[in-house]
Amino acid sequence: MDLFHRRKRRKSLKTTLHQIVFFLPALILMIIFLLYPVLNTLWTSFTSEDHQFVFLDNYKKVLSSKDVFNQKGFTQGFPLGALPHNFLWILIHLPLTTFLGLVLAVLFKDLKYNYIFKSSIFLGMVTPMVIGGVILRFIYEKEVGIINAILELLGFQAFTWTAYPETALLSLIFGSVWLWTGFSMIIYSSGLGNIPKEYYEAAALDGATPFVIFFRITIPLLKQMTVVVITMTILWELKIFDLVYVATMGGPGGASNVMALQMYFYAFRQFNFQNASVIATLLMLLTLFVTIPLIKSSLGEER
Repeated sequence: MDLFHRRKRRKSLKTTLHQIVFFLPALILMIIFLLYPVLNTLWTSFTSEDHQFVFLDNYKKVLSSKDVFNQKGFTQGFPLGALPHNFLWILIHLPLTTFLGLVLAVLFKDLKYNYIFKSSIFLGMVTPMVIGGVILRFIYEKEVGIINAILELLGFQAFTWTAYPETALLSLIFGSVWLWTGFSMIIYSSGLGNIPKEYYEAAALDGATPFVIFFRITIPLLKQMTVVVITMTILWELKIFDLVYVATMGGPGGASNVMALQMYFYAFRQFNFQNASVIATLLMLLTLFVTIPLIKSSLGEER
């Protein structure tokens, strides 16, 4: 009996050692490329250039900077600062892409050859953001832009939308809707495919109108899909960088600047890694604030 237990313990120990050997390389890579950079960035945000601990001084300096939060902008116009610009992006871009994705998914659900239309809309999602930024620059250009061509046909004066503080940020926000709507459409399409047809048939027999069916059946049963779409969209809006970098470089005069781009300016233009670390930490906290509810919701559904 003792021999049997000894062999069992040896086999268990051998299995554990094999698991550790397989897990160790991934753990080492995570420590080097994930954990250490996060902790180092967090520590740098609390230190001065001569590596002295200054606690929240860097945060006060960054958040009081006009590049990050411009109080006068709320009374005098753009720029408002990189942080309010990100929130404005969320305020406008999030409901537009979520609603459009849901409507398109419902419209294409029973449409013949719907994969053709879905593919054409999803094309924006797979387009690199750098290319998307270049496209937006041409779309809003005074001489060759399609937006101005339409406006001129309607009798309005053409101008370069991204060249003026009043329109630069809004142009990028509205222009980026087509780049992200394909994502929400695909997520909602997958969710619609899991809703039993019997629900719709029963509602139709009860005399429910399409409007009632949409709001009483479709939207409630797509709750989890909506959580995923909202979470992923907010994360994309918080870390938006390449699109703005290529289209406007945050200009004119910082009118379209965002947090990730300001972090780049601090780190690689001014070589102020303390301020850059502050913005990186703030973005990480905002990201956790968004993702933690999603994780809790997913764990609750599994239980």
